[in-house]
Amino acid sequence: MKSRTPVIVASVVLFHVAALWALHTGLLQRVVEVVVPVMAISQAEPPPLPPPPPKPPEPPKPVEPPKPVPLTPPPKTVQPVLTPALPVASPEPPAVLSAPTAAPTAPAVPAAAPAPPPPPAPPAPPAPPPPAKVELPSSKADYLHNPPPDYPRMSKRLGEQGRVVVKVLIGEDGRAQKVELLTTSGFERLDKSAMDAAMRWRYVPGKRGGVAEAMWYQVPIQFTLE
Repeated sequence: MKSRTPVIVASVVLFHVAALWALHTGLLQRVVEVVVPVMAISQAEPPPLPPPPPKPPEPPKPVEPPKPVPLTPPPKTVQPVLTPALPVASPEPPAVLSAPTAAPTAPAVPAAAPAPPPPPAPPAPPAPPPPAKVELPSSKADYLHNPPPDYPRMSKRLGEQGRVVVKVLIGEDGRAQKVELLTTSGFERLDKSAMDAAMRWRYVPGKRGGVAEAMWYQVPIQFTLE
């Protein structure tokens, strides 16, 4: 219809031009008789075209089988069971079926190597020998025959008396090597008499483990008037 519209318009325009020319030439009446049936035929709508035949239906597309889904290789200790995917005859894309994956198992922890046995304990040091028995010197043995110290005459007249303690270093042979005053009687004459006597006396020497040894020994001496 769109392609015939310009033709009709051009025919109308040509008709008007021919009519104007016929007015001048006296041929209007003859042209009208001829042109009117032509316009009536041209203006009539053509019969409708028959509808196009329906398109044949497209053949269904072949359904491709689903591609296998790559599975992560499970641990060697577990064998997964794979379920094969079944093709679905449907124009819609088939659902992808994933095979169940086995739960990952914790890696086995190697057993700890047994600890090496501890080194043997060193032998205990030998017990120290018991201390040697010490025997102090003595001046009271009967076989020594030590005379008593001299009582000064002046001290007797003046009534001087008291207790004197002297310290004597006794050698291995039982003889006094040195004497010192520890406790005074308060009277110089009595102290000197006690020190002289302790220096003259003989003693039983001190012993350590049965062996004679030089030792210090305290000797008390009492001065008493009768």
